[in-house]
Amino acid sequence: MLDWLYTAIAWVMKQWHALFSTFLDPASGITWALAIVFLVVTIRLILFPLFVKQIKSQRAMQELQPEIAKLRKQYGSDRQGMSQAMMALQKERGVNPLAGCLPILPQIPVFLSLFHVLRRLAPGKPGLYSWDDTLTDQAAKAKLFGAPISASFNMVGAKEQAILAIPGVTYANIRIVAMVLIVIMCVTTFITQKQIMKRSGPVEGQAATVQRLMLYGMPLSLFVSGFFFPIGVLLYWFTNNLWTLGQQYFILRKMPPPGSDAAKAKAAADKPAVDPRTLAPKPGAKPVRPKPGRPTASVTGADGMATSGNSAPQANPADGNPTAGPSGAAPKPGQAPPNRGKRKRR
Repeated sequence: MLDWLYTAIAWVMKQWHALFSTFLDPASGITWALAIVFLVVTIRLILFPLFVKQIKSQRAMQELQPEIAKLRKQYGSDRQGMSQAMMALQKERGVNPLAGCLPILPQIPVFLSLFHVLRRLAPGKPGLYSWDDTLTDQAAKAKLFGAPISASFNMVGAKEQAILAIPGVTYANIRIVAMVLIVIMCVTTFITQKQIMKRSGPVEGQAATVQRLMLYGMPLSLFVSGFFFPIGVLLYWFTNNLWTLGQQYFILRKMPPPGSDAAKAKAAADKPAVDPRTLAPKPGAKPVRPKPGRPTASVTGADGMATSGNSAPQANPADGNPTAGPSGAAPKPGQAPPNRGKRKRR
């Protein structure tokens, strides 16, 4: 039923193998290892738009968390009402919670297809899918650090005998290479899950439980199942983890999670700088020197001159105020007021 998918995966590997065979030995393990690596690159480039949708969906769900918390408080133990209200809220905001799984779901059949193709590889077998007999035999005998890419840590039956019959291949060498790749695969999976938790931001409740389960459960399950994966599949998973690490590092730099220190620093850096010239007083206005604890405001008088809003009105000599000096200041105690000029004789 899935032969079309197996054929598609085999065809992509065949094209990359043909490209690298132009300057490398077609039968070498490096050539086939590069074909597997660039199979990962091809798949992840195709899935990149889905990854962007996943990020946007996660950020939209984070923005809804305050409103979801209000709904939980409002509905209490009414789970059905809470579920309906949450669905209505998500529909209103255009948020699809399933969009977070978009990049993961298509990778599962690709992984299973590669596993199926490499598991059927063995020296002397006829051509598989889009490969002819020569290409199939080359892939079965191609060795990476002395271990065929079609071999696995645990092998039984006719495949074990066929692989061990390859000159220079030993079970000890296969298990050393497989164990190293299994450990690297589990470590990179753990780091990837930590990065996913950092990208999605803080969560609580059931989501936090699922995150912890994925953080520790997924590497543990891969460690157990890795003993049955072919070397080529272990290489595929390791390369896929490296791509995910680099992709998430780029996303975290460009789009830090809301509320994080990186997001605050990015918002501060993106804030437009204030032009100091806009803070300067207007032409003809005196600079305001505010006194501590008193509000200030620049008030423009009738003569077009600006005065401080927190200063008392000053007397003007022309107003006939005998207590004001020429400059408008009151005389000191004991000092006679200034002469206003000679009085006219009658």
